[in-house]
Amino acid sequence: MELRDQSSAELENIRPEEVSLPAEVSADAPAVTDSVVESDVNEVCENETVPVGNAGGELVSEPEASASVSESVVERPMTKEEVIARLEEISSRSGADVSRDEVTRLRQAFHAFRKNELIAEKEAFIADGNDEKDYLPSLDPLEERMTVLLNIIKEAKAEFIARQDEERRANLARKRDIIRELDEMAADTDNVNRHFPRFRELTQAFKDAGEVPPTDATDLWRDYQAAVERFYDQLKVNKDLRDYDFKKNLEMKQLLIEEAEKLEEEADVVTAFRRLQDLHEKWRDVGPVAKELRDEIWNRFKEASAIINKKYQAFFEERKERERENEEKKTSICERVEKIDITSLANHSSWEQATKEILAAQEEWKKLGFASKKVNNALFARFRKTCDDFFTAKGDYFRQVRDMRTSNLERKTALCERAEVLKDSTDWKKTADAITELQKEWKTIGPVDKKHSDIIWRRFIDACDYFFECRKKATSGQRRTERENLKNKEEIIKTLKAIADDTPRDEAIAKVKELQNAWQAIGHVPFRDKDRVNEEYRTVVGNLYEHFDIREKRARMEAFAGNIREMQGDGNRLGRERERLVRALEQKRAEIKTYENNLGFFNVTSKSGNALLRDMERKIDHLKEDLKALEEKIRLIDQNI
Repeated sequence: MELRDQSSAELENIRPEEVSLPAEVSADAPAVTDSVVESDVNEVCENETVPVGNAGGELVSEPEASASVSESVVERPMTKEEVIARLEEISSRSGADVSRDEVTRLRQAFHAFRKNELIAEKEAFIADGNDEKDYLPSLDPLEERMTVLLNIIKEAKAEFIARQDEERRANLARKRDIIRELDEMAADTDNVNRHFPRFRELTQAFKDAGEVPPTDATDLWRDYQAAVERFYDQLKVNKDLRDYDFKKNLEMKQLLIEEAEKLEEEADVVTAFRRLQDLHEKWRDVGPVAKELRDEIWNRFKEASAIINKKYQAFFEERKERERENEEKKTSICERVEKIDITSLANHSSWEQATKEILAAQEEWKKLGFASKKVNNALFARFRKTCDDFFTAKGDYFRQVRDMRTSNLERKTALCERAEVLKDSTDWKKTADAITELQKEWKTIGPVDKKHSDIIWRRFIDACDYFFECRKKATSGQRRTERENLKNKEEIIKTLKAIADDTPRDEAIAKVKELQNAWQAIGHVPFRDKDRVNEEYRTVVGNLYEHFDIREKRARMEAFAGNIREMQGDGNRLGRERERLVRALEQKRAEIKTYENNLGFFNVTSKSGNALLRDMERKIDHLKEDLKALEEKIRLIDQNI
């Protein structure tokens, strides 16, 4: 989740609806004697306008110059330790450098973490079989430390505010004393000119005295302006000096107007607004101009200010609209992920697909900006809870799968041990039935972890094979017949190999089927030759079908069905063949999934992308055909077991 830059943060506490412009004081002062020097007059005129933001104006200064305006929600959540570390750093600051909003956000973040911990702690307490009434929350040393730090910060801030208030009250008293002295000098009409140097000192002292309580600022400024005007009314200023002063003030105000008009070209609205405030501060410090020019020059300055104010207002309206759009998009994301039914996710594939949807939603969320301040935090909490619930449920599911596969491994290991006990038995009929039952039970047990699958299967099948081989050796009265059968099957293989390449297709097919039927009519062969002769037979038949273009599904299935009929009654061989086909089936499914996932990475707008895509789709189609054939073969084996 991203943090806003400082410029964006500073906008948070600026309210464009408070914007206003100052008004000029339309005071004309009488002339004084020539004993008053020009520099004196100029300084007298410096404070003859009202401050920015009075009740009749149109521009105000920012509510708090030092206020932080960063979003109340930081998208990347902090840990409790990070919150405490941040509070430690803040507690070392002076009260002037402490942001109340930041401290509030940190406290809320800590309490949110603590609340979630206590909920989980209580749920675990109840889950252990305890009575809810007996639950007592655990103590958190970090929470105690946070309380100490918050008190330190609070005391530092309170001390700073108290010092500020005291300084402002002292400044107020000083400025009221200055106003009273100005009134006294204005009342001494016979000695006004003699008081002028002191008047100049007092006006400068008033400017330098500092801030006063906001509730007294307007009335204080009004009283000061009235005192200055009363003194001016009594001051007999030489008209030439007065005119010179007006001219100088006019030039200074024209420069301020030009600067204000240039602000329209500033791309950064906030910067322009800040600079405009500075210009209004300077305007306030410049004395009056000739009465006939006051309205004209003030209106020009006011018009330039109004342009910046409108842009500033529009900026906030635009940001408000973006936040509204982000709110809608974030709400939509929340609703989308909340629609994912965790209870319907019953296998690895469905969980992985849902995980992709959750991760995609998180990426989409990160790209969005902030929603409105009043809902952004709630939306993030809502989205995070949904994601947390999903991944918690996913973890529980896969733990259950692991537990189930561990249990399956234990069951299969037990079957291996039972088969290994039975493999040396000479009670052929009873033991064969018992081992057959073990094989049936094996089929009912689910999968185990891949790393154990082949090992445990090999152990089981080796024990089974050992018993059946021993049984066949003990029943060797059939060996002569088996050798004769071997001779006949080898003759069939020679006949198959002798089929000429140019034999007509239909004739070749008929001949192969005839020989296949003859093969099936022949009984068992010696065990040591069984695999060799069967493999040779399957190879030559397969080559013939391939040569004569008869590899259609029916032909392949007929060949497989023949092999199954040959193995009928041999549960051991049929079981091994079924396991081989099941593994091949899972492999084909995995290949199909891999190819389907890779389809999304091809650029289909290019020729190479189209060619690769077509090739990939052909491979998927072939794999699906193979998949159907494997499923049919497995069904055929199940029918003959």
